[in-house]
Amino acid sequence: MLNTTQFSTNALTVLRKRFLKKDAHGEPVETPQQMFRRVANNIALADSFYSATPSEVGETADEFYELMASLKFLPSTNCLRNAGRRLQQLFPCFVLPLEDSLESIYETLKNSALIFRTGGAVGISFSKLRPRGSLLDSTGGVSSGPVSFMKLFDVSTGVINEECMRYGGTMGLLRVDHPDILEFIQVKNEEGNLGNFNLSVVITDDFMTALEKGEDYSLFNPLTAQEDQKLSAEEVFEKLVASAWQSAEPGLIFIDEINRHNPTPHLGLFEAVNLCGEQPLLPYEGCNLGAVSINRMVNDAGRLDYEDLKQVVHQAVHFLDNVIDVNFYVIPETREVSRGNRKVGLGIRGFAEALIKMGIAYNSDLGRKTAEELMQFIQKEACLASGNLARKRGNFPRFLGSVWDKRGVKYLRNATLTTLAPNGTTSLIADCTGGIEPIFGLVHKRRHMKTLQDQDLYYLNPEFKRVAEEKGFYSQALIEKISQTGSCQGVDEVPEEIQKIFVTAHDISPEDHVKMQSVFQKYTDNAVSKTVNLPENSTLEDVKKVYRLAYQLKCKGVTVYRDKSRTKQVLNKIKN
Repeated sequence: MLNTTQFSTNALTVLRKRFLKKDAHGEPVETPQQMFRRVANNIALADSFYSATPSEVGETADEFYELMASLKFLPSTNCLRNAGRRLQQLFPCFVLPLEDSLESIYETLKNSALIFRTGGAVGISFSKLRPRGSLLDSTGGVSSGPVSFMKLFDVSTGVINEECMRYGGTMGLLRVDHPDILEFIQVKNEEGNLGNFNLSVVITDDFMTALEKGEDYSLFNPLTAQEDQKLSAEEVFEKLVASAWQSAEPGLIFIDEINRHNPTPHLGLFEAVNLCGEQPLLPYEGCNLGAVSINRMVNDAGRLDYEDLKQVVHQAVHFLDNVIDVNFYVIPETREVSRGNRKVGLGIRGFAEALIKMGIAYNSDLGRKTAEELMQFIQKEACLASGNLARKRGNFPRFLGSVWDKRGVKYLRNATLTTLAPNGTTSLIADCTGGIEPIFGLVHKRRHMKTLQDQDLYYLNPEFKRVAEEKGFYSQALIEKISQTGSCQGVDEVPEEIQKIFVTAHDISPEDHVKMQSVFQKYTDNAVSKTVNLPENSTLEDVKKVYRLAYQLKCKGVTVYRDKSRTKQVLNKIKN
């Protein structure tokens, strides 16, 4: 029997389906608490690699167990699912290189399949592939171009997902100065194309400068590095905007801004990111993610408990550093690169609920000020924690020559410390919002298109229910009324001061979405996953404003999602 003491019905549904060990009949044979104990014991074993005694390893395991069982911190889904089990592949995503040769293409295809089989995802830049119509010296034929090979990867992903009942995916990227950029931008306008891909255009400073000046910009053949042709930056931008408005893709990755913050430029530049865009990675590098549940860091006085948060951050960095050592790397190159830089990506979830508990509106100056102070604190403490580990275990192997080395830092165990990932599935376990997102709807449904075979789970925001009951205005009739839109704005039964605090994703202006992302980015080593949710009646001009503002505010990427821009979408209003 499952111990259900601290989990919602929806959380238990997800745990049963995706995380708990099962018997031959598909029935769970461990409780959520036993899952946490399995993971804690496994991750704590890494301490023994650094001369810890069995007793000390046991103490670390108990510490890690309490960290997760309290739901104050949860690692990535792959870590929860695989730690202490046969697969032992704990990283959620890797970036794989892709060169312009048939050998490289099929090697990367094979490596992708091996990663998908373990529940991981990949990011791949297709920018080095020659454009459609290029002559092939070996055969005398012509190249079919990057998009055609993406279709090959898409089919392979679908086969692996179906056979293994695991749900890998690919972030496919193409530089804005590749000759096939227009085909890439528009490929997902027909729904169903590349269904196992997320797409992002790699945007350069040169492109944005040409856009601002109303000029043409150059496209380059990746084989020769010679100019292939020129296009109007404005016309390409218009097509980008139109595709995002129509199909929610592609997103934008501001690659020069990303590389301005590259901690190891001596090892090469970033060309690609992980599946959700928040983790720039070098070829063969993996991302190692976890997040603090900030909604559980607010004390009874309605303030952030920074002492508790400090302890959790230090324990979480210890946990994530251990993950690197006990992880099984299905591709040998990923082991070398990931252990060379030892990057970790500590983020947050439940930020929207934390603001509500503090009586602060998400889309307010105080909301953004709180976000900045919070992330600055996490960044500082994560660096201190990494420094403490380095004194005991050594700096990350490729420390010499890094930005940290040149800054005069003496001790650092991990090349990066912070990443703001979406944390979608783990947030369902913790019963809170994902990442730094606002509440999608006070009442909404979430469609699990893969993991629960299109099953809808219905959600009533627990903080809204708590406050409504405490203030005496809760009723089933009120919930039915709110379910029409998901929002309490303009609902007479809800006091005005409560309406101001309980703003949803569609109550917030696009500009305020971007401003919140930029504030968090200021104190995040890697990048920030954030969706700018737009109502169905949003215009192309709204999308343009979001893209331009994101670049101006030094975001490392940006994604928009216009409601109902896809036939099937994950988050829905009840009456959609």
